[in-house]
Amino acid sequence: QVQLVESGGGLVQTGGSLRLSCAASGRTFNNYVVGWFRQAPGKEREFVAAISWGGASTRYADSVKGRFTISRDNAKNTLYLQMNSLKPEDTAVYYCAARQGALLYTLQRDYNYWGQGTQVTVSS
Repeated sequence: QVQLVESGGGLVQTGGSLRLSCAASGRTFNNYVVGWFRQAPGKEREFVAAISWGGASTRYADSVKGRFTISRDNAKNTLYLQMNSLKPEDTAVYYCAARQGALLYTLQRDYNYWGQGTQVTVSS
């Protein structure tokens, strides 16, 4: 079992930045691919970014490429999402997710473990 707890959400103006964190506990974190998803009101949960167990490979949704950066610190069992140039359409609850393996999956059904989410609101 892996337990995930997100933090770092909040209210920010358009063009601002936030850094989300996801603290993992339980099994060895560095054996897991981890990712970020988000869900806006009335919409499906969507993929944002994923990172390989060693951090060498990353994958992003087109909507966040060039603005968001995913990273991880396995020594601290923590995943990060640096979000820059935020837009109102980035407003959502952001979730971190984890699964064992090497592939950078983009579908929520492919992830086994989920955090409770953290709210990000971008005002216009």
